[in-house]
Amino acid sequence: MARVSVEIENHIARVTLTRGDKMNALDNDMVEAIVAAGEGLKGNNDVRVVVLSGEGPAFCAGLDVANFGKFAGADPVELVMPRSHGAANLFQQVCMVWTQLEVPVIAALHGVAFGGGLQLALGADIRIAHPETRLSVMEMKWGLVPDMGGMVILPKLMRSDVLRQLIYTADQVGAEAAQGMGLVTELSADPLARAMELAGQMALKSPSAMRAAKRLIAVSESGADEATVLHEESREQAALIGKPHQMEAIMANMQKRVPNFK
Repeated sequence: MARVSVEIENHIARVTLTRGDKMNALDNDMVEAIVAAGEGLKGNNDVRVVVLSGEGPAFCAGLDVANFGKFAGADPVELVMPRSHGAANLFQQVCMVWTQLEVPVIAALHGVAFGGGLQLALGADIRIAHPETRLSVMEMKWGLVPDMGGMVILPKLMRSDVLRQLIYTADQVGAEAAQGMGLVTELSADPLARAMELAGQMALKSPSAMRAAKRLIAVSESGADEATVLHEESREQAALIGKPHQMEAIMANMQKRVPNFK
């Protein structure tokens, strides 16, 4: 069965988890399909924004417990230590592939985002959640640690003591509390509709400026020194000034019309 669908329209790629009958739980096929969907969008110049969502009652309930039996019979070192995607293994790439896309990614969350499902959402630039969504860094419940890329993102979003409490307890938190912690960007009664609204706004901005902004933010969050960040600000700006996308943005604003970026 298909696990993920990808539809591209008006420069927006809608990536949908389609295992709704299983709350989009992550079995091996789902993991591979999510990574393949993200990898397949790399370098696609027609795509300006990605919206990530899940069918059925939940965004993603985390690891499919049926997989524990498969893992029990495997060599854990061989299972998780090989680096199949640069610095990441296959499971970590579920989160990291979205950070590697050149364009903004918006995740629309509903139902639950547990364990690996939460880490998948963390790969997005922005997370819109229904107020009744529940989130959890759930790995400790199963005697494990977060290991799907979340530990790259979580320390950038949260205070250390709050992050430690979530990891150590595996407690579930509501969307409003998660927003206060930095896990959720915005609450919406219809997170997918709101995500699409934001995506529509972003798709009308200069594609080259949007990609430059994502690169620049990544540098600034990487721990680079002040001189490096200032240099990258100037380098990215120099590459934009006077170029066709910037000139079209200026003309569209002056003429009060929708821009037409080619």
